[in-house]
Amino acid sequence: MRLPIQTLMEAYQNNLYAAAFNICKNAEDAEDVVQDTFLQYYSGNKEFDSEQHLRAWLIRVAINKAKNVTRTFWRKNKVSLEDYMETLNFESTESRDLFEDVMRLPEKYRK
Repeated sequence: MRLPIQTLMEAYQNNLYAAAFNICKNAEDAEDVVQDTFLQYYSGNKEFDSEQHLRAWLIRVAINKAKNVTRTFWRKNKVSLEDYMETLNFESTESRDLFEDVMRLPEKYRK
């Protein structure tokens, strides 16, 4: 049994996203996981016995991909902005004060 990718996306996209987000705790990573899951289905030639088997396979692939995302070097070595700010060395107190003033601004004005 092989269903069209569009049919699967309409039926399972939200379920896969929920499963991935529950593990990744990040919307962008969860979206990437869902996309990669459908890409793996599309590029593979696996046949399924039933729609329940296909659904279980999609969910398992999404969960495994989400777990892989949480194990990446980037995620393990991420430092919060506050911790990073403590490591900064400024040439003068004026530079440090300016930086602190900018960081107190709402996020949309910092860019």
